[in-house]
Amino acid sequence: MGHWLQRNIIEPGKLPLLLALTAFVLTFLVTRVITRLIRAGKGPFGNVKAGGLHIHHVVPGVVLTIVGGFGAVASGRHGFGTAVFAVLFGVGAGLVLDEFALILHLDDVYWTEEGRKSVEVVVLTAALVGLVLAGFSPFGVNNMTQQELHDRGGVISTVAVNFLFALAVLSKGKTRMAIFSVIVPLVGLIGLVRLARPGSPWARRFYRRRPRARARATLRAYRHDRRWAGPRRRLQDLIGGKPDPQALPPH
Repeated sequence: MGHWLQRNIIEPGKLPLLLALTAFVLTFLVTRVITRLIRAGKGPFGNVKAGGLHIHHVVPGVVLTIVGGFGAVASGRHGFGTAVFAVLFGVGAGLVLDEFALILHLDDVYWTEEGRKSVEVVVLTAALVGLVLAGFSPFGVNNMTQQELHDRGGVISTVAVNFLFALAVLSKGKTRMAIFSVIVPLVGLIGLVRLARPGSPWARRFYRRRPRARARATLRAYRHDRRWAGPRRRLQDLIGGKPDPQALPPH
């Protein structure tokens, strides 16, 4: 394990990325635990206020992201300072994306249905960074044999082709499937042969004069959402907390 870490993470200069990703995920998890405790009225935690103004954690998150980002750019890919700035950037990004929905809606929607977007963005971001981190790039690795170069070149070529598949799947409106198809080719092939989601760029381009395809796509999307809405909602509740019940509109 130590040799693999040195060979594939430290030597190519990926250690700051690993530290940033770890800090990002841990910050999001710790933040969600604290906010759920505050919401339940448990523990020593409370909302930060200044003169009656609620200071959302996206504010220190922006500051840490700026400091960590500029510091990482200025310090290169190696050294203790780089590691520190990478951690600061990861912590800041975790705080910012935990309130992504607030930025998107310009409203405090943390515990609403709209607030679920923050959880989705965090999960997708962690998945993408994890894919970049796991890529067996030959650049920055010293004293590689011809066999190692051949193997890593094959991996990169495969990922590049999969990425093209992923773009096609993304155009079909299947974001999560597109992300994981970069590393798992079978996922991309499944996404390519299945119908696009209604309203996606693919559907607007290729189903415009095919009413039967549009109808089948709509029906399939409805059945898919109905089948997976419950499990996805329970997973989101487990990670980010259950949203507040929406008030019924007045009659």
